[in-house]
Amino acid sequence: MKQKIAQFWETVRDYLPSGGIAKLAVAALGVYLLLTLSTGMYWSLLPAAFDVQQMAKHYGSDDGSDLVTGSVTTAALMGVMETLLDKPGGLLYNDRFPPGVWLDNIPNWEYGALIQVRDLARALREVHARSQSQSREDPDLAQAEPLYNFSVDSWILPASESEYRKALEHTHNYFQRLSDVEAAEAQFYARADNLHYWLSTVESRLGSLSQRLSASVGTLRVNTDLAGEETASQATQAPGELEIKTPWMEIDDVFYEARGTAWALTQFLKAADQDFADVLRKKNAQISLRQIIRELEGAQQAIFSPMILNGSGFGLLANHSLVMASYLSRANAALIDLRDLLTRG
Repeated sequence: MKQKIAQFWETVRDYLPSGGIAKLAVAALGVYLLLTLSTGMYWSLLPAAFDVQQMAKHYGSDDGSDLVTGSVTTAALMGVMETLLDKPGGLLYNDRFPPGVWLDNIPNWEYGALIQVRDLARALREVHARSQSQSREDPDLAQAEPLYNFSVDSWILPASESEYRKALEHTHNYFQRLSDVEAAEAQFYARADNLHYWLSTVESRLGSLSQRLSASVGTLRVNTDLAGEETASQATQAPGELEIKTPWMEIDDVFYEARGTAWALTQFLKAADQDFADVLRKKNAQISLRQIIRELEGAQQAIFSPMILNGSGFGLLANHSLVMASYLSRANAALIDLRDLLTRG
């Protein structure tokens, strides 16, 4: 055995450059690759969930005496965005150099969480902070919302991170003004119709992700685009049956986008459970909301496989996409029930 090892290293030395500088360059390259590989593995660790109540106290006073209706939801929004920016490696989606440029799972996870940040920021600007459609929008939220929608893959001039931090500054200004009695124009209206508005967007996101995840094995779907309305029409004709299949190289991308979505939504729904507590209690809807949270938490369980498997639906190998689709579909079904409860008197 020792002789074989010695022969192996002898063969390796034969292929190495003979010059001292060349050997040094090869060694430096090896060390560099080892460091970037180790760093990439560290950066690929998914962030843990945080306590939304503690996050609100972090942005406000330690005893929570300045927290008012809307403080927890606003703090959850800032907490998710800061996690994307300050986690190991920072925002990786727009990286142009190793090891960030080699990674794709975490960037897709980031994108899923960012979409939820953008949706909640829009809901804050359009309904949560306004008493009616003709009301004046909050100036800080009017500045923050378009900044959250800045392109996520801009590396420089300006970098995506700099624009998102500007959005955080405006959101934090709004957070502070909420509890300021001298800034009565800053409001958060915890009403059933406002919560219903935001949840309708969440429902669309989860429905789309469930379809994309289910398409990992390919599905033949009947075209129901115009179903339910006799006079409905569309721009161009489409076949009666559609074959939908996620490309093989994109399966893990969709999976991690769904995980990022579930992670961010868990924080936001926990915050809504507190800020909309009276509304939910009156509608007897708290259990429905907590069931959604439970399903989303299930979608974030640890993965014990080195790669995202894509076995057939009833095959020998697991299909992680279908498992994720199951969790999101159940969360979406509970979400539909919750929205129905919110519309009842």
